[in-house]
Order: sequence, then C-alpha cells, then structure tokens
Amino acid sequence: MFEWFISFRYLRARHKQKFISLISLISVAGITMGVMALIVVLAVFSGFTNGLRDQILGINSHIIVQRMGGIIDNYTLTRDRIMTVDDVTGATPYLYTQTLLSSTRGGTGVVLRGVDPISARGVIALPEQMIEGSIDDLIQDEDTRIPNIILGVAMASELHVSPGDKVRLISPSGPLTPMGIIPKIKTCRVSGIFESGMFEYDSTIAYMHIPAVQNFLQSGDVAHGIEVTVEERVLNRADQVGRRIVALLGSSYVAKDWMSMNRNLFAAFKLEKIGMFICVALIILVAALNIISALIMVVMEKEKDIAILKSMGTTSRSIMKIFFNQGLVIGLSGTFLGVVSGLGLCELLSRYEFIELPSNVYPMNTLPIKVLPMDVTIIALSAICITLSATIYPSWKASRVKPAEVLS
Repeated sequence: MFEWFISFRYLRARHKQKFISLISLISVAGITMGVMALIVVLAVFSGFTNGLRDQILGINSHIIVQRMGGIIDNYTLTRDRIMTVDDVTGATPYLYTQTLLSSTRGGTGVVLRGVDPISARGVIALPEQMIEGSIDDLIQDEDTRIPNIILGVAMASELHVSPGDKVRLISPSGPLTPMGIIPKIKTCRVSGIFESGMFEYDSTIAYMHIPAVQNFLQSGDVAHGIEVTVEERVLNRADQVGRRIVALLGSSYVAKDWMSMNRNLFAAFKLEKIGMFICVALIILVAALNIISALIMVVMEKEKDIAILKSMGTTSRSIMKIFFNQGLVIGLSGTFLGVVSGLGLCELLSRYEFIELPSNVYPMNTLPIKVLPMDVTIIALSAICITLSATIYPSWKASRVKPAEVLS
C-alpha cells in the first residue's frame, strides 16, 4: 500500500517546476475533453442511424414479399398465410407504379402506392404521419369516379394544393394508336397530407386505395407484393423470418428484409462511425503524450527520493508502481470526468433539442442523440488503456535509477 501513499503524496506535492503540475492538469483536461467529445459524437451517430432507420421503416415495412414474375394475383390468401408465421405482427398488400401528377399550378413525378387502409395499420406508419385528413378517407365505393389521394407535405406544397383540391394522374403507358401513345389521365381529389420527416419521401410518394390504383393501371385484382412487419425483438433478425415465409409460400416467392435493402447505407454509417472514433480519439492520445512528459519530469525531479527509497530496500517493481499509479489516477480522473460530462451534455441535447436541422437536408428536425452503453464502455476502456500505456516508459525509467550514481 505504500506505493499508493507515495503516489498520492507526489500528486499533491508542490513541484519546484510549477509547469509540471500544469501539464498534469492539462493531461486530465485533455482526457476529459476527448472522452466527452467521443461520447457525444458517437451518441449523435447512433441517434442519426436509429432515426434514419425509424424513418425508413415508417415508409417501408420490415420485410417485402414478392413473387417471381412481378405480380401476386391471390394476394388476400397470401397475406393470410403470411400472418400464420411466427413473429409476424402484420401484413398488407401494395401496388406500386411511377407516374406524373399535375395540378393547375404545377406538375411533378410521383411514386404512386396503392394500399389497403385496414391492413396497413401497424405495418406502415402512414396513419401516424397524417397531418391533415385520415388514411381511412382512401376507402370509397367502387363506383366512385373521383378517387381520393394522399400526398406528402413537400409535394402538396410544390403543387400548391390542399385537402379538397383536385389533381390529375398522368400515365404515359396508355394504349397505342396510329397517332401514337395516348396517355391515361385520372382526376383525383386530395383527401389528406402526410409528413414522414424525410424530404425525399414527402416530395415523391402519394397513396391511393389499392382498387383505385388497379383501376388506373387496368391491372386487374393483383398486387405487386406484401409488406410484412415482425416483432421488435427479432427486428435485427428479420432475414430469418423472411426465410420462414418463403419456406411456407414456396420457391416462387422471395423475401427482402429491411437490412438487405439498405445494406450500403448502414454500412457507410458504420464505417463513418469508426473513422470518427479514431479521429476524436487522437485528443486522448495527445493527452497521453502530456502524461509521458509530466511523469518523466517528475522522475527527473524526484531522482534523489527514488535513490533513497531504493537504498532503503524498495524494489524496482515498487518504484515502477509508484509512477504507474500516478498515471492511473490521472487517467481515471480524466475518464470519469469525461464520461460524466459527456453523458450530461447528451442529456441536455436530448431533452431540450435546441440544435435544429434543416428538414430538406436531414431526415430529422433536431440533432438526434442516442447513448449506447456499449459505446460508453468502449470509450472509457480505450481512454484508460491509452493513458496506462503512456505511463509504462516513465515508470520503467524511474525503476532504472541507480542510487550510487544519484547520491554520489
């Protein structure tokens, strides 16, 4: 225990060269700032990744089941069979096409999705994203000549329309005549507006009742696929649920999970997170170099004390422990203060959300924060390992002091 006693005495002692104490304080401050910055940066990356995942899963389901050949003619029966698979919580058919949408004041390209409002609840987040109208407004009598349509908030703004206004769907894939292709035109009434939080979706996607889209495309009673959701606990294993669905339906079906459909995007986020960790960790490395400088100067100042201790029988191992403990205290202090400061700053950013982001650039309105315990643990352990590594050489240098040479 005397090694710890002497280590604390050296830490509290007033050094002849006052800048030694200053360097020690700078080392603690450097470690604190490095750990705090790492925690905040990785929390933002984790929050951004999770926020983007939630936004994507709000528009797209966890699994998309399709049939080779492009269409599913018995989609109601197929949906019922999918619902019998373990861990499946919801399934709804969809129809998909790209077309043009125009109003009296403009026009734009649109991704038109036919949905079933009843089975879509709990599968896609459209009901919760509605800011005007309701998804149930899409349900109309089959003989209704003007179907309802739901637009994204950015698209509605671009077309200068609001609920109750009429728009026209224009498809270039009309019948071929001697005069050329006659485009198909369908007048629709805007019944609602949604906001997903992602400008790309809000400016390109429109929803209609699936029979209305079938009528517009003249495709018959078919669907392009079935959207499926799974239990939250198996969300990261959605591919396994997809394989069970394919095994049930047969080899003519394929299942794509949300991870495989967005693999490149999330792989890029993971790589950026690792790169940012390495860059910010250099702050801790600089602080570790300060620890080396401070301890070497302490060893030089305390050479006579070390020589006296060794002449009294103190082993080189104990001398090494004394200075190793000093570096350990500096490292632990800086790491503890950094963890507390980082978690505190994350809590402030998460609670008050005073940093706003432009919604037309980022998929969320405020700076996202999500602290992962594993990230904090890795950061703390990394900081401690770096600072301990920095104490090895000065401690070894102290243990090599020869009493005969110093006291002669």
